Amino acid sequence: MTAVSPPCVILDAPQLGENIGAAARVMANFGLADLRLVRPRHGWPQERAWAAASGAHWPLNAARVFDRVEDAVADLQRVYAATARPRELRLPVLTPREAAAELAEAAGQGEATGLLFGGERAGLETADIALCQAVVTVPVDARFASLNLAQAVAVAAYEWRMTQAAAAPSKFRPGAPPADGAAMLGLYRHLERELEAAGFFHPPEKKPSMVQNLRSALGRAMLNDQEVRTFRGVVTALSRGRGRVLEKLARRADGEGEG
Repeated sequence: MTAVSPPCVILDAPQLGENIGAAARVMANFGLADLRLVRPRHGWPQERAWAAASGAHWPLNAARVFDRVEDAVADLQRVYAATARPRELRLPVLTPREAAAELAEAAGQGEATGLLFGGERAGLETADIALCQAVVTVPVDARFASLNLAQAVAVAAYEWRMTQAAAAPSKFRPGAPPADGAAMLGLYRHLERELEAAGFFHPPEKKPSMVQNLRSALGRAMLNDQEVRTFRGVVTALSRGRGRVLEKLARRADGEGEG
């Protein structure tokens, strides 16, 4: 997927520098960098914000301060307000996932987008929400619906990130491609032959279903050629070991018969 410009994050009247810093930290986690502050209570800059950001300094260093929400959103074409459902306004109400998808689509068409968050105590004023095109509401449990400012930013930023990353990064380094059907068939037959010799398929009428289950399990493993060879070496070693045991038992039986 082609990268598009992430939404800016607008914090309206944030009260604590620690919350601004924590918001900047999660922005950095998920690839957002444009931070806009509207009337921060203790002015700007605030040293506590940098301390709380834990090294995510670039959103703070580039943060812009505005006197009004109108000014902070003036260059944006689509802004969604993160707040509870407003009773006075008829706006679409979206989950963070739905909002992220819409913002990503808009950004892909060249629109400048933003997410507006209210202050810790009072949230957003209706007049400020009216500047937005939709409302984003986190589906929290009704028994405790209060979210910390940075937590709300984190949820929205995470959902944005997921629109840009089709899947989580693999835990494994890229390896050899899976073995082809001929190699896997050779493994199946080798294993089944040795299991037959060991008397594994009992009762005989269940052998077809047992073979099918074994092949299905091995097929899901997506073994590469080297792993197939290793597995066949294991089967060979086990069969040889069984043969030596049988030889020892046979010699022991012969010895007892002679006595």
